[in-house]
Amino acid sequence: AGTVPRRRPPRSDMGRGLTLLLLALLAAPARAEGGTAVAEQVQIEVLHLPETCSPKSKKGDLLNAHYDGFLASDGSKFYCSRTHNEGHPKWFVLGVGQVIKGLDIAMMNMCPGEKRKVTIPPSLAYGQQGYAQGKIPPNATLIFEIELYAVNKGPRSVEAFNQIDKDSDKKLSELEISQYLKEEFARDGKKRHPSAHDEILADIFKKNDHDGDGFISAKEYNVYQHDEL
Repeated sequence: AGTVPRRRPPRSDMGRGLTLLLLALLAAPARAEGGTAVAEQVQIEVLHLPETCSPKSKKGDLLNAHYDGFLASDGSKFYCSRTHNEGHPKWFVLGVGQVIKGLDIAMMNMCPGEKRKVTIPPSLAYGQQGYAQGKIPPNATLIFEIELYAVNKGPRSVEAFNQIDKDSDKKLSELEISQYLKEEFARDGKKRHPSAHDEILADIFKKNDHDGDGFISAKEYNVYQHDEL
């Protein structure tokens, strides 16, 4: 599975920022699905469990992990996160469809430093279609070896919502999100076309303002974990 880096990724800036806002507001949240019978189809083998196992991951958390993917049929490797994105561990929000369904299930209740080997059936991976671009054939059972580095509150947490909701009226206005975008653009210092701000703002409201009232309510923002606002 390759050499596992011992360097722990920095965590200081991952609780906030433009990346979180875009993850939260530009990605349409996946609808919840009943999961008891489905979850039993994912086989989980814990390879290493730290003495201190806290916090445990849950839906909506922002995770940082390395993982390798193999075809169960012949053991060939089809993916290695250490060879992508300059070898940086992958950040994603758990349980919202940013990874295949099987990984969303397999990485629940996992703690920083934990390693797992999971087997995912085709129905919770790429199904009958497969994924040609990823060299995954139809009806393929997949095996992933995962090492989890960090569990953080995700972008749809109460904290993230309140950070944008400057007037604390429990809804996000175009002005509030526009100001948040400006602050984050200034913070990261990257050059962008002047139209980028307006395009992102419009896309955020297109994806999240379901009733078209010009605000993104807490319900539309889809805060996880039954948080109260």
